[in-house]
Amino acid sequence: MIATAGSGQQALEQVEKEAPDLILLDVVMPDMSGFEVARHLKSEPKTAGIPIIFLTALNSAADIVKGFQAGANDFISKPFNKEEMIIRVTHQISLVAAKRLILNKTEELQRTIAGRDKLYSVIAHDLRSPMGSVKMVLNRLLLNLPAGRIGSEMYELLTVANRTTEEVFSLLDNLLKWTESQIGKLNVVCQDVDLVEVTDSVMEVFSIVAGLKKIRIRAVKPEKIMVNADADMLKTVIRNLLSNAVKFSKEGSEVLVKMEEVDGRAVVSVQDHGCGISEEGQKKLLHTDTHFSTFGTNNEEGAGLGLLLCQDFVVKNGGELWFTSKEGEGSTFCFSIPKK
Repeated sequence: MIATAGSGQQALEQVEKEAPDLILLDVVMPDMSGFEVARHLKSEPKTAGIPIIFLTALNSAADIVKGFQAGANDFISKPFNKEEMIIRVTHQISLVAAKRLILNKTEELQRTIAGRDKLYSVIAHDLRSPMGSVKMVLNRLLLNLPAGRIGSEMYELLTVANRTTEEVFSLLDNLLKWTESQIGKLNVVCQDVDLVEVTDSVMEVFSIVAGLKKIRIRAVKPEKIMVNADADMLKTVIRNLLSNAVKFSKEGSEVLVKMEEVDGRAVVSVQDHGCGISEEGQKKLLHTDTHFSTFGTNNEEGAGLGLLLCQDFVVKNGGELWFTSKEGEGSTFCFSIPKK
C-alpha cells in the first residue's frame, strides 16, 4: 500500500496514521522542508527507525550532506532512473525486514536464556539444601558405623551413597554459582583474608572424602599469606581443585597442596598423582565452547563445570588459573591472586 502527502505537515500526519515501512521525501515543500520533516521524524522514538530516502532536484554536495545529517538513509537526485529507484527502495525495505527479524530473534533468545537461567537457579537452589542434609547424615553414618559393625557389603553401599551425594551437592553448588555469575547476580565482595587459613578450612572438610579413597592430603605452606579477595569464591575454587584431585587420584596416593608467594602474588597449587589428562583433553579444558569431562578413578562422574567456575572466580579476583598434566602421571592445577 502506498500513501501520499502534499506537504511536510501532511507527511507527518500520514506517517503517524499509516506507520509506513519507508518514506520517500522531497526537500522543497510548501510549509516545511523535507530536512525539517526528517529531523522531526528522527526525534520521535515511534518513527525514528523508519528509513527515509530523499528524492529531490537538489544534488549539491552540501545538500546531500545536510540530508544525511537530517537522518536520511539514501539520497536520489532528480531526474532519477526508475530502475535505480526501485532497487534502492527494495534495498531499504530488505534492511528493515532484516532488522525486524534480528530484533525478534534477539528477544526470543533473551527470553530463552532468561528462562534457562531461572530454571538452573531454581533447580540448584531448591535441591541444594535437602541434598546438603543428606550429605551430612551420610558423612556422620560413615564416621560412626565402621565396616566391622555393619558388614563390608553394607559399608560399601553406604560409601557409594555418600560419594554420590557429595558429587551431586558439588554439582548443584557449582551450577547455582555459575548461573548467578553469568547473569550478573554474583557480586565480588573483597576483604582481607588469610589464604592459608581459607585453604586449611577446605582441606579439613575434604580430608573425610579423601580418606574414603585412602588418599592423603598434604600441605606445604607458610604461616600466613594475606590477600584481598572474595573469601567464598576462594573456597569454591579450592574446593573444586581438591575435589578433582581426589577424584582423579589412585587409592593410597597423595595430593599435595602448596601455598607460596611468587613475585608479589599468592599462588596455590594442587598436585595429584592420578590418571592425568590427554593432550587432546587439555586443549578442550577451560573453554566454555568445548564441553569436557571424564570419569574419576572410582568412576566418579564430572559435569565439566567446576573448572570453568574456578577460572571465572579467579579472574573476577584479579588472578589467573593454569595447569600442567601428563597422561598416566597426574596433574597440577594452580591459581594466583594479588597479595594484599
